[in-house]
Amino acid sequence: MKLVSVVLVLLAPLLTSCHPLVLPVDCSDIYNHDNSRPSGVYTIYPIGATSALQVYCDMDSQGGRWTVFQRRMDGTVNFYRGWDQYKAGFGIAAGEYWLGLESLYHLTQRKKYELLVDMEDFEGKKAFARYSSFSIDAESYRYTLYVSGFTDGGAGDALSYHNGQMFSTFDEDLDSYSGNCARLRLGAFWYNSCHNTNPNGVYRWGADSTLHAVGMEWYQWKGRNYSLKTISMKIRPVL
Repeated sequence: MKLVSVVLVLLAPLLTSCHPLVLPVDCSDIYNHDNSRPSGVYTIYPIGATSALQVYCDMDSQGGRWTVFQRRMDGTVNFYRGWDQYKAGFGIAAGEYWLGLESLYHLTQRKKYELLVDMEDFEGKKAFARYSSFSIDAESYRYTLYVSGFTDGGAGDALSYHNGQMFSTFDEDLDSYSGNCARLRLGAFWYNSCHNTNPNGVYRWGADSTLHAVGMEWYQWKGRNYSLKTISMKIRPVL
């Protein structure tokens, strides 16, 4: 009997391995597996077992299931970075971070996503903008942005101006302007000529015109030279 017990203990991993391990692609998969999960940091796998990433999952806003790919809240992380870092991602999911363009590309190729942009000013007022379709191209197309289907949550539509634009950083000037928008606006984004929103700009404190249009702006809500207190961009699969 003792020998049989030892054999069963040794075989247990092999026997249980017959059941495939389901790895969540995004926060929606986590929610669908257990809808009691609270908002917080979770691990997702955008392109399989070797692609583990920590993200913040918003399980509360407008039905939850949102995978946050950009988050600003306190100015603790420097967002004035080059192409390679925006491609790979930086920051920490428990605070401020950028998920990474390559991971975001793979996510939007696997499912059809909608986008929610939540924001708050320094007076405690909140607003959002929602878009029914969001995706980006591969790096070979410089992560071109495709966004449409705007719904107003009080913020107005700042992002449609950036539709169809390639991503730009200070070392990869791919905007539609004769100058370098990333350098001029001290950020990185799908700049046009240059922006109606600059979520990856400098973290500043509300209204400040000492340096023009370099803050975390959403022009259609607070105008130029008002830097938001918080902004986050998040996606979830379209049902």
